[in-house]
Amino acid sequence: MTTKKKITAGLLALTMAISSMMLNVKTAQAAEYWPDNVSTVSRAAIVMEQETGVILYEKNIHATYYPASITKILTALVALENSQLDEIVTFSKDAVYKNEGDTSHISRDVGEQMTMEQCLYGMMLESANECAYAIAEHVGDGDVNKFVDMMNEKARELGCVDSNFNNTNGLPDENHYVSAYDMALISRAAYANEDFARIVGTKTYSIPPTNKHTEITPLYNHHAMLHAFRGYGSRYVSSYCLGGKTGYTVAANSTLVTYARKNGMTLVCVVLNATSPGHYVDTKALLNYCFDNFTVYNVAEQEGLFTGGSGNTAGILGEDIDLVEVDPDGVVILPVTAELSDAAVTVMPMENSKDTSVVGQVQYTYAGHYVGGANLIFQQQETESYPFHNLPAEQGGSSIKSIHIDVKQILLFLVLILAAGVLVLLVLKSFSAARIRRRRRTKSQVKSRSDHNGYKKIKRNRRRKRGGRNVR
Repeated sequence: MTTKKKITAGLLALTMAISSMMLNVKTAQAAEYWPDNVSTVSRAAIVMEQETGVILYEKNIHATYYPASITKILTALVALENSQLDEIVTFSKDAVYKNEGDTSHISRDVGEQMTMEQCLYGMMLESANECAYAIAEHVGDGDVNKFVDMMNEKARELGCVDSNFNNTNGLPDENHYVSAYDMALISRAAYANEDFARIVGTKTYSIPPTNKHTEITPLYNHHAMLHAFRGYGSRYVSSYCLGGKTGYTVAANSTLVTYARKNGMTLVCVVLNATSPGHYVDTKALLNYCFDNFTVYNVAEQEGLFTGGSGNTAGILGEDIDLVEVDPDGVVILPVTAELSDAAVTVMPMENSKDTSVVGQVQYTYAGHYVGGANLIFQQQETESYPFHNLPAEQGGSSIKSIHIDVKQILLFLVLILAAGVLVLLVLKSFSAARIRRRRRTKSQVKSRSDHNGYKKIKRNRRRKRGGRNVR
């Protein structure tokens, strides 16, 4: 069994152990409390935490209403995921004449060209309907209906089940509707896109001169909680507002999506079918209430889940516990009256995750609500197998003491030795051949002189020997 599979099996054991532990603990706890003491005039409303998707407040969240121009959040998301900001968008006759008049617009001309980024600013800040239509034509290869199909496909991908989109701008259409829950899912996904977050959080923007306009076109964000805007003045401006999108038609009434951050929490608030200024009154009240009554916990910073403590779970994963790390970005949102230890914990193995490093999830629930969690990340790749190795057992190696034999390195070493040996032999052979050639030249020279000098030398030696004997 591989290390990763052992970890998965350990997580299953951990799930059973924690579940059993929590059954015993919950019997001794007081009743769980979920804050909901806030009233709203909007027909539907929801507050969702951005990082976790935890729902902090809900009212008629699956009832359907006309969305008006908050539709453009989905239009922007689909455009950002299927185009580049520097692409050139050309305004067609349909884009201009079907989407101006009594609707929101910035007076573009037929044949006018702007970048995708400039069109997105026009659509999200001034709610320009001709920009929404031109964006759809551009991304949909000239077919707005194709782009609308992409919008519905994206909504289904995000888990939307109550909604249907029939245009890109939110103008009244009986086949164009949304629920607060679905709109929160769409808005949360959109805000995860950095370009979208930057655009909807911009108070003012200027479109430079184009091929049809020689003057700069100023744009102003209509969200009155982001900055003072027209008839609302500064009474709804909030320092923690990050931006959002407004909407209004006679059929839809006022709709509003707002992003806000405070105390380490980022919230998405959606209100539908409110009478102005009720959409701002409700949104501000809901955000203040949630910020005051909920708090955020970082799961990785909490001790005891895997390493002991009151849970007594140490050792369930055995030696492999050091190979699992809790995602540092995982958070849990709880009422301020509760602590993380009050929440029920479930550890879910994830064998078929798209991210192969994720082996499981820690999930928390409280008062019947999912309140967040964190991924469990496998920190080491599978160790390559060898006949013998010296890896520690806790790192996936054998517990038997042995040596590490690397066959590739050994073969390389032998090849180098063989090459060195061949080189030495070639050098020695070269020196030996040179010596033999020198000896042969010497013998040849001696032989050529021996004919006239050799005989005389022999006679001389003989006389010396005879003379020596006579003297004695």
